[in-house]
Amino acid sequence: MKSTFLPMVALLSATHSFAQAPTAVSTKPTIIFVHGLWADGSSWNKVIPSLQTQGYNVISVQNPTTSIEDDVAATKRAIDIAGGDVILAGHSWGGFVISEVGDDPRVKALVYIAAYAPDKGETVPSLSEKAASTALVSFFQAAEGYITLTKEGVNQVFATDLSAHEQSVVFATQQPASPNVFKAVAQHAAWKVKPSWYIVAANDKTIHPDLERLMAQRANAKTTVLQSGHLAMLAQPQKVLEVILEAVKQTGK
Repeated sequence: MKSTFLPMVALLSATHSFAQAPTAVSTKPTIIFVHGLWADGSSWNKVIPSLQTQGYNVISVQNPTTSIEDDVAATKRAIDIAGGDVILAGHSWGGFVISEVGDDPRVKALVYIAAYAPDKGETVPSLSEKAASTALVSFFQAAEGYITLTKEGVNQVFATDLSAHEQSVVFATQQPASPNVFKAVAQHAAWKVKPSWYIVAANDKTIHPDLERLMAQRANAKTTVLQSGHLAMLAQPQKVLEVILEAVKQTGK
């Protein structure tokens, strides 16, 4: 029987050579998207193609949403893969994540889309106490220790201004969230040291718009208010794209 050892060695050698080979460095920053709870990387699909058409490298992180540590690790890997300057854009829980990793020197700007922007020592529950509550928790359903949203929750609270078809896709692709994420205590507040932009979703029924305004104001973020529900990047992708490109200008690229 023919040995497979030598072909395997050749493959490993070729892989190593490829990894070591010099690559062209883009002068534009990589845009890294960090999704929130009950979503996945596809939640940015209406924004990504336009950026790619304009010559930007894009990475959409797939958060496991099992803990802040796991999600931070996933975003750090994306920053390493980018290999240069990056812009971090976080939606909802993704804002908590980019606040933790955004003090990396390769991160040039932060964009929050209806997102948590915690200060050190804060949690999602403690932040939420700073504004009126929403009906989100009424639509939680638990299975095997993880939380998802009911279809009614997606339609009535989470994806309110999307079409029925889009709502069904959001419901089908939601990533179950571990309760551990709600125990996360912020260790960093990158918005204190990095230029920040914030999109307030004025019709948000998941995170109260007053809380979004509060977080945007204390972060001294350049703020845009959209008449949108929680999933602004799906409801008004062009407006979200414009804010991201404005943040890119901060890098001078």
